[in-house]
Amino acid sequence: MSASFSLVPDTFEPWRADDLRVKPASEAWERADYYALRRAVFVGEQRLLEQDRDPRDFQAIPIVAVAHTCGMADRVVGAVRIYEDKDGLWYGGRLCVARDYRHHARIGQSLVNEAVARAKELGCHTFLATVQAANETWFQRLHWRSLERMELLGQPHVLMQAELERYPFLPRHGGSPLREEHRHG
Repeated sequence: MSASFSLVPDTFEPWRADDLRVKPASEAWERADYYALRRAVFVGEQRLLEQDRDPRDFQAIPIVAVAHTCGMADRVVGAVRIYEDKDGLWYGGRLCVARDYRHHARIGQSLVNEAVARAKELGCHTFLATVQAANETWFQRLHWRSLERMELLGQPHVLMQAELERYPFLPRHGGSPLREEHRHG
């Protein structure tokens, strides 16, 4: 007697790449995916903004989490931007992770780690971010202090400061040999 079964769509979790790299966006497709992800999260999903881009984007360094499939760069699954406001004072913002990659492989933590560590390398003495109040505890676990509560875009936010002496708190891959990256598809 043979056993048989059928597969239904809910049998398996959606596939997600485990080969992820967090780095400044350097390719045109990475920057395009970076803006598309921000737009999807802040305009489409959260409806916080009508237009995601602002004048800060002209000076910001976009940092992305890139998923690799079979060793090939495939898509941007996380994003954050950093910029210097005045000498040594840096801000981070627009932190987001693709819906299907949330709670996977500590992408958000890795983006924050890279953002603050990179700003430190560039002369940062103070790193601030205005975060949605719902994310305050998460940032505190990443070595941030709450400075001031405020309302922004009709939503509660908190101005927070990174404890620079604690960064980087995760290993960074910037020191490892760079592999050539190509996007397929």
